[in-house]
Amino acid sequence: MNAVYLAQDPTLADFGKDPWWLVLIKVVFAFVVAVLATLLGVWFERRVVGRMAVRPGPNQAGPFGLLQTLADGMKMAFKEDILPKAADKVVFFFAPTISVICAVTALSVVPFGPMVSIFGHHTPLQVTDVPVSVLVLLACSSMGIYGIVLGGWASGSTYPLLGGLRSTAQMISYEVAMGLSIVAVFMTAGTMSTSGIVAAQGDATRLTILGTEVPAPGWYAILLLPSFIIFFISTVGETNRAPFDLPEAESELVAGYMTEYSSLKFALYMLSEYVAMVTMSAVTTTLFLGGWRAPWPITLWEGANSGWWPLLWFFGKVIALVFVFVWLRGTLPRLRYDQFMRFGWKVLLPINLVWILVLAGLRSIEGWQTRDRLLATAIGAGVLLLATLLWPSRKPKPKRSLQEQANSRPHGSFPLPPMDLQVPPSPRTKRVVAEREPANVTAGSDSREV
Repeated sequence: MNAVYLAQDPTLADFGKDPWWLVLIKVVFAFVVAVLATLLGVWFERRVVGRMAVRPGPNQAGPFGLLQTLADGMKMAFKEDILPKAADKVVFFFAPTISVICAVTALSVVPFGPMVSIFGHHTPLQVTDVPVSVLVLLACSSMGIYGIVLGGWASGSTYPLLGGLRSTAQMISYEVAMGLSIVAVFMTAGTMSTSGIVAAQGDATRLTILGTEVPAPGWYAILLLPSFIIFFISTVGETNRAPFDLPEAESELVAGYMTEYSSLKFALYMLSEYVAMVTMSAVTTTLFLGGWRAPWPITLWEGANSGWWPLLWFFGKVIALVFVFVWLRGTLPRLRYDQFMRFGWKVLLPINLVWILVLAGLRSIEGWQTRDRLLATAIGAGVLLLATLLWPSRKPKPKRSLQEQANSRPHGSFPLPPMDLQVPPSPRTKRVVAEREPANVTAGSDSREV
């Protein structure tokens, strides 16, 4: 790494020195990113899902249908705002606002780029940073669920209440897995600062491949592969995206916690969902994909991680993760509630705990280098995948005949009907029906004449 590369990494000492107008510019930039993320996110999802389903998607309003989302937003703004009689007016109004504020606030500690010059001021492309920025992200993610819970409770209806209760279970189940997956990042980076985590992922060594030295990737998505997979699955559950969209579940709860909402309040809930999806993609990029750092082989260019170019690499990674969100929605069906809870508590949580213990043991080995981490992660992932493929599957129980099922009934119980009720009619029945049909028609006509 050269001196120019190191000079671009912001530290905690670089924050808190900007003038008020520069801080205001950064705040407005984060807010504009959140709003544009909703407008373009809805259009992007509809176009991608349309292509997956061999449909054109929006293509009438504006070029490539880019203005379709704007037209839908204006339509919702002019719709009638209906307030249910049984609703708690104050909580019903503020619930969607809580979700939006929490989703936008999380962007304040996400680093969009390195140190840049804005109107002569040398400042990092980040609103602010604190020693516990990752805890701020977790707090915003947790508080955003309260907007869903309160919206379902304040509606005064059954379906929104069930959606709010489901979101509570979802928050408890997947917040634990998400927090444990970030523990591995803390252990490896040695800091909870988002800018510090991005800087730690830039500490790459050089590996010799076919006699050529190449920089080894320092991304935690490779070094901490199990944590990355579990964290991304947990983010899908946190953002209520398919196949974990149980709080809304339109096939069984009408629209879940949003059933009684309309007009701008409904638009705020939709805004919070898409902002949360983009925010969690940005957080995943920051914690596991090197943040604003360019991927290899772009890093061979010395100026790739300086100036305003890192902004392009950052949003490129975010768009790629948003595509994965849309891909999951277009391909996977919704899980049942019991499958959802079992997956969180009996699969993600045990794997996460075992991985943290393994990582702690590997870190205690002397001479801990990036090459060793890559090798250990590759071996561990390979062994886990091999064990999953070779694990013996449960043999299906042989089907019992109807007579065996009848004999297995407890004594004195009510007799069970036969399992196969499709009994073909006898030929005699068909002949009798055919002989009686003309007589019935004649009788019917005579009665009408009378």
